[in-house]
Amino acid sequence: MKLRVLGVLSLLSALLVIIVSTVILTSASRELTQELQINRVAALNRFAQVAFDAAGDGDSSQLQREMDRYSELYGEGILVRLQNATLRSGGLSEDRADVRDAIASANLNLSDTTLAPLQPFGTGSEVISRSFGSASQVLGEAVVEVNLDAARQKLRDRWLAVVLAASALGAMLLWGASRVTGWVLRPVHRLNSAVTELEATGRTAQLPDDGPPELKKLSRSFTAMARTVSDSIDSQRQLIADTSHQLRNPVGALRLRIDLLQLEVDSDREKAAAAGVVAELERVEEILDGVLRLAAAEHRASEDSARGTLGPAFGRNGALIDPFPIVAEEVERAMPAARRASTAVVLEAPNSPVQLACNPEDLSQMVGELLNNAIKYADGAHISVSVRTSPGMVSVAVSDDGPGLSADERAAATTRFWRSPRHRMVSGNGLGMTIVDKLADANGGRLSLAERTPHGLDARLEFPRPLALQRQVGPDE
Repeated sequence: MKLRVLGVLSLLSALLVIIVSTVILTSASRELTQELQINRVAALNRFAQVAFDAAGDGDSSQLQREMDRYSELYGEGILVRLQNATLRSGGLSEDRADVRDAIASANLNLSDTTLAPLQPFGTGSEVISRSFGSASQVLGEAVVEVNLDAARQKLRDRWLAVVLAASALGAMLLWGASRVTGWVLRPVHRLNSAVTELEATGRTAQLPDDGPPELKKLSRSFTAMARTVSDSIDSQRQLIADTSHQLRNPVGALRLRIDLLQLEVDSDREKAAAAGVVAELERVEEILDGVLRLAAAEHRASEDSARGTLGPAFGRNGALIDPFPIVAEEVERAMPAARRASTAVVLEAPNSPVQLACNPEDLSQMVGELLNNAIKYADGAHISVSVRTSPGMVSVAVSDDGPGLSADERAAATTRFWRSPRHRMVSGNGLGMTIVDKLADANGGRLSLAERTPHGLDARLEFPRPLALQRQVGPDE
């Protein structure tokens, strides 16, 4: 945007400089032309007067002497035609077409004393002429050659001065336009960054109160709005967390009462009904558990996104860890559930030491969620867990050869409470992938879901590889 605004201002500045320079140069040309014309017309009138006197007394010697002195001084020719003689100096003669035309006009008692406006790079000279005599009779004609070279040189010098001044003025205008553009657009850029930050994190810092008055008011209004939005988001998250936490007490008491009630029932029908209540209660507990973990994950994502001081190369957490021991611990923890589901879990060790920037507890929770999902929804499948590196990337992959998810299902998998229609009969709350996605984002990474060939799901936690380590170890895949 700055380039577009600066481009428009630069164009307007250039037009202003060109217009002002053109006016100044035109005025300079007119001034020099007028000055030269006044001087030469005065000389022409002098020679016409002397020629008139010479025509009256018949002696043209004084006229010739003055003509010669003038030509020697100014380097310009003079021609005076009397009734009985023609006087010349400076090499001016009737052989030139413009001289013949000037004499013919003067013979008709038409004076031609106007010079064309000077041009800085022209060549040649001009002539001016007039007649002399009485009111009723033309006694002769006087023609003066006007050498324009000196005037053209003066005009060129003025052009050079104007061009230099215009260049300096243009540079000053461009500098001023750049400063004004930056002053005007700086609050706009800050506002744009604040909007992006508010969208990503739900909060933003207070905008500086500077710039044009209208943008100052807009910045203050946005800051107030952002503070209101942030407070509202925080209140909603806190309400969800508090509500989920407070519900655990009555749910726990209800669980205790149901356990006691189960000791009192005798018939199979009563036991089946009690078991159904227990199953529903466990579902409620699982949902409350998931909501609490999701609230914590979203809070972490919001806080770490707001800080974001270390850049993508080192993640938002900044601590470098070896992910393999954490992954191995989660695989070992998931083994009993995998055996119950007749699922094989294989851990693949990396070829070389690997480090990534992530909170160890978050990584443990993310890998645990992915393993639980794979065991739960890919019953009896083969699950492989690995830590891999690629150019600029470190990934923790949990891959299975189960039924997998379609492209539309993979796109919706990180939505809260979303569950595949094929898995409605499997217990779950639809929050696992959402929690993993939020925690990955909080640590500067991302969750990637892809189809495994020929079937199955490949879930990967991808983190930017620390720059200091990118040249030390080659890719594992």
